[in-house]
Amino acid sequence: MISFKDMLTESKAGKNLHLEHIEDEILNFGVDGGRAALNFLRSLRDMLAGGSRSSVNMTVKWDGAPAIFAGVEPETGDFFVAKKSVFNVNPKLYKTEAEINDDLSGALNSKFKIALKEFSKLGIKGVLQGDLMYTDDMEPQTIDGVKYITFQPNTIVYAVPVNSDLGKIMLRSKVGIVWHTTYTGKELQNMKASFGADISKLNKVSSVWMDDATYKDVSGKATFTESETEKVTKVLSEVGRTFQKINGPKLRAFLKLQDSMTGVLAGASLKTYNNSKVRAGEKVTNPSAHAKGYEQWVSDTIQKQIDKAKSSKGKDKYRNIQKEYVREVKRHTVNLVQVITFQNLLVDAKMQIVKKLNSVKGLTDTFIRTSNGYKVTNPEGYVAIDKVSGGAVKLVDRMEFSFNNFTAIKAWDK
Repeated sequence: MISFKDMLTESKAGKNLHLEHIEDEILNFGVDGGRAALNFLRSLRDMLAGGSRSSVNMTVKWDGAPAIFAGVEPETGDFFVAKKSVFNVNPKLYKTEAEINDDLSGALNSKFKIALKEFSKLGIKGVLQGDLMYTDDMEPQTIDGVKYITFQPNTIVYAVPVNSDLGKIMLRSKVGIVWHTTYTGKELQNMKASFGADISKLNKVSSVWMDDATYKDVSGKATFTESETEKVTKVLSEVGRTFQKINGPKLRAFLKLQDSMTGVLAGASLKTYNNSKVRAGEKVTNPSAHAKGYEQWVSDTIQKQIDKAKSSKGKDKYRNIQKEYVREVKRHTVNLVQVITFQNLLVDAKMQIVKKLNSVKGLTDTFIRTSNGYKVTNPEGYVAIDKVSGGAVKLVDRMEFSFNNFTAIKAWDK
């Protein structure tokens, strides 16, 4: 049997472009991640307080689908569109309609054909990644007496008044896309990603509506008042004090333990436990109880493997693993209380910032579709990008967006 010690991994794999929630960075990168998260929020506080030297850029998360890549294959100079497998060892690139027909069917087939034809007109250098917002699936809707054109790529319904300038532009277009990531390099597999996309140099084509996802405060209202600045600063001070109470070496040992939770044990991780609370709409208000609850979560997760095992030998194997993992997790419970408190305070500060960002009207109105009609909702969230390192984190109201994901009528449910 593999020993408990052998199951512990030595290091975390390099970070990819997958965006993480800001409060989870301490579970991804330990003390360094926690410090970076705190500094991110301080920079955002400074930006919203009118600080001109903020080190953070802000973009809006659009709830688009599917994710699409478009650009020039550096080895051949051929234009292509692709799905997320674009950087695989054997990438699947769509350069012709025939290649799309060979691989895709239904709505995806139609969308990628339109994307191939229209995005090839933009003059893209390198490769861009974006969220597809619509092709030929826009619909007219009257909501609260206002005539809109609407599109629903995923959970959120985006609505633009028919007679607005933006509405007229969209009605003339054949496809809508929000570009958010740029890739550069001489070989497709080794391209370097950077958050953000400069679309100013792309060709302006009436058949394509596009945006670069940058947060735009056209009203000038996304600035903290003095009292709002004081309120978020007070919370950030608490975050800093709690951060100092976290035992760094113990946190490193705990994350090493987390890294060993792979395969059938993947569901036993603290992030999975935390996400189960988000999905259930349960806010963590008692860090001590949450940390103790994690001990039981680990035991219950491994118990499922014990119950599934057919032989006595298999059951004994998982009972031993259960005993050792629960014992190891208990050694970290006291320190986890501080980590969870730190995460809770980060969320409090984050939500003050998100609330302010949400107070400014975006390019479109946003709704969710319910059995009783349309309900106003906020944008999916925002992405904060460090100007120096290029790193980025998500700022999302997880409770609201998780609730919408479970209760809204999705695009494919209509």
